[in-house]
Parts: sequence; structure tokens; C-alpha cells
Amino acid sequence: MIRYLGPAPRDRRLWARGDVGWMTTAREGRARAVWDQAPFFAVDTGLYSATGVRRFALDAYLAFLADRRPWGQKCLFATAPDVVGDWDATWCLARPVLPRIRQLGYRAALVAQDGLRQLPAPDEWDALFGGGTTGYKLSETAYRLVREANALGKWTHQGRCNSERRLRAAALGGYASADGTCLAFDPPLYLKEIPRWLDRLKRQPALPLW
Repeated sequence: MIRYLGPAPRDRRLWARGDVGWMTTAREGRARAVWDQAPFFAVDTGLYSATGVRRFALDAYLAFLADRRPWGQKCLFATAPDVVGDWDATWCLARPVLPRIRQLGYRAALVAQDGLRQLPAPDEWDALFGGGTTGYKLSETAYRLVREANALGKWTHQGRCNSERRLRAAALGGYASADGTCLAFDPPLYLKEIPRWLDRLKRQPALPLW
């Protein structure tokens, strides 16, 4: 079944389910106890936020990953930098960074963006993160790339799934995991809603689109 990642919840019982984990960034400072308690996590560059684009410091990002290696076995992937909506610019940024992430012991995740129609050579990346505009994420091209990545044995993940409908669409597309930030904006509501989404998916699994 699909796994869901979000901000670290205050109520750690959500993590006890086994199918909910943590999406973190190098900008998020957390105590050792949080890293110990998280059942699994993924690391994003933190380039983008509700307030816009942030500066990316590669050395700081790699130092963060190196420092968190004691918990590396729980990490699903760590993303390379990307440019929203622009695959060519994303590949220029990501290609030299992917091997450096891998050298630290993490799955190096390539972020798919608008314009990506053929997967790069599989020996250059370990996970495919479904990014880009909504139109691109929900396109047949994006779903085909996920099928191809799954066939290669790569981890597949979709970003920005903040509703049951979007989570079900990710499951339909064959993604292994998805993330959303909804828990940060209304914790009391989504501490209840996220488990309901996942439980309904278990009771009525999404049939693949192929």
C-alpha cells in the first residue's frame, strides 16, 4: 500500500500506524528523539515554500545528509535540486548532485518536471519524484514514466497530495509514496483525516491505470 509523508506530527501516534512518515528538509531543525521516533522519512531540498523560491546551498544540504546518516536506513529518498515546470533546467541542476547524494548512502531522487518525456539513464538516479504542475502530474506522460520507473525497480513518489482524491490518484498511478503539507495547516483535522484516507484505500484499493 502507498505510504504517506508529511510534517512531523505533535501526536506521534500517527507514526505508530506504520504507513505514515515524515517529509523533512535541511532547513528543519529537530531533536534526535524525532529522528529516532520517525518510522521512515524522506528529505527534500526545501527549495520551495508558500512564500516562494529559496536559495539552495548545496554544501549545506550535503552536510545535513551526512549528519543524518545514523538514520539513513529509514530514509526512502533524498531529492536533487529542481526548477518547477522546467525539466531541462532541472536536469542541469540535478545531474551533478545525484551521485553525491548516492555516495552518502541515500536513494538519489530525481524530480520530474514539465517537459520530461523519457527517463534518463537508470544508473544515474534511484527514485522518481513526481513534481511539476498539476496538469503534468496528472498527465498520461507522467503516469507512463511512473510505470517505467517501477519496472526498473526504482522508488516512486508524488508530491503535493493534500486530499484523499489526490492520494487516491497517486495510488492509481502506481506511486509507492506521496506527501502533503496539510497536517501543518490544520493538525486537529488532518490527524483524523489522513488515517481515514489510508484506511479507505486499504478497504477499497485503487486499481492500477494499466
